[in-house]
Amino acid sequence: MEFMKNEDIEIQLLLEAIYLKYGYDFRNYSKASIKRRIKYRFAKAGLPNITAIQYKILHDKIFFKTLLLDLSINVTEMFRDPFFYVALREKVLPILKTYPFIKIWHAGCSSGEEVYSTAIILKEEGLLDKALIYATDINEIVLKKAKEGIYPIDQIKEYTTNYQKSGGNESFSDYYTAKYDAAIMDKSLKKHIVFSQHNLATDSVFGEMNLVMCRNVLIYFDKELQSRVIGLFHDSLVRKGLLCLGSKESIRFSEYADHFKEFASKEKIYQKIN
Repeated sequence: MEFMKNEDIEIQLLLEAIYLKYGYDFRNYSKASIKRRIKYRFAKAGLPNITAIQYKILHDKIFFKTLLLDLSINVTEMFRDPFFYVALREKVLPILKTYPFIKIWHAGCSSGEEVYSTAIILKEEGLLDKALIYATDINEIVLKKAKEGIYPIDQIKEYTTNYQKSGGNESFSDYYTAKYDAAIMDKSLKKHIVFSQHNLATDSVFGEMNLVMCRNVLIYFDKELQSRVIGLFHDSLVRKGLLCLGSKESIRFSEYADHFKEFASKEKIYQKIN
């Protein structure tokens, strides 16, 4: 019999405590990623060990929100991987144009940069007025930032370059208002986006979606949770609906692999077939 290390037991108990106390389920996230983030926080907080974090999160809600930011993966940018957005524009949107109304689910939307990227492309292709984007994340703090749509102005140069590489055919400055050191996304984009808290590990489907986008989230889950989430996406999509994953992600080893076909292999876009 192989026994767990004390540190691994502490982490397992901490994740169980978070789930029981606050309802956030990180128990099937990648162990290596979770361990790294927890150890970063207890070192930063000057705590002696992981058990001390467990005590603190049970009695200090503010500290828990800090830890939640560590555990939630919030690395994103506008038009991240421009080649993906070229494929979205050239391969996916022609299919979406055949529908009278379009429903899109951005799962694990973080602080919203990729949601606004999608909205901009939809607008340029004449689809935004008949589209509704559901943008969800487990973390209410980053979700609030996404809803506000306010980003540091010093990031706009990089975002503009990404936009141009992704096939953007307008002036990127048309989509935001610069104010002091911030860029505020245009209201014409926001009115087609619904922001909502959603936990991929425990919550249910978003029905009748034409497109589901969940890029660079599954890599932080273990195989069991990955399979559960892909099943969630499958059940959320209409027949022939499209699923977009991150460049290092795949449905190949999921039990739902036979329910999809590769639509654009390089960009990791799949189409539901049954």
